[in-house]
Amino acid sequence: MPIIKILPHPELCPQGAEIEAPAGKSICRVLLDHDIDIEHACELSCACTTCHVIVRAGFNSLDPSDEDEDDLLDRAWGLTPLSRLSCQARVRDQDLTIEIPKYSINQVKEGH
Repeated sequence: MPIIKILPHPELCPQGAEIEAPAGKSICRVLLDHDIDIEHACELSCACTTCHVIVRAGFNSLDPSDEDEDDLLDRAWGLTPLSRLSCQARVRDQDLTIEIPKYSINQVKEGH
C-alpha cells in the first residue's frame, strides 16, 4: 500500500506524518481519515481551494488534473507547478510526499 508522507505543518500536523493510503482514495479523504484536519470547505466537491496541497514527491503518479480543478487552482494561495486540490488527487501505486500550505484562501481572507 502506498505511503503519504506529510511534511510538518504548524497547526495541522506539527511533527509531520507517514500514513498508509489505499489506492483510489483522494489525498484529502486519506488525511481526514487519519485525523489530519485539512480544510475542505466544499466537502470534497471540487468547488473551492481550501484543500490545496503541494505534491513534493510522486506528483507524476497522479492522474492529471481536469479543467475544473485547474480553474480553481488558479485562485489557490501559494500556487506552484506541483499544486493539486487534495479532494481531486487520487492516490495510485506510488508513495507521495505532500506539503500542506501554511495558509488557505479562507485564512487569508479572514486575516489569520
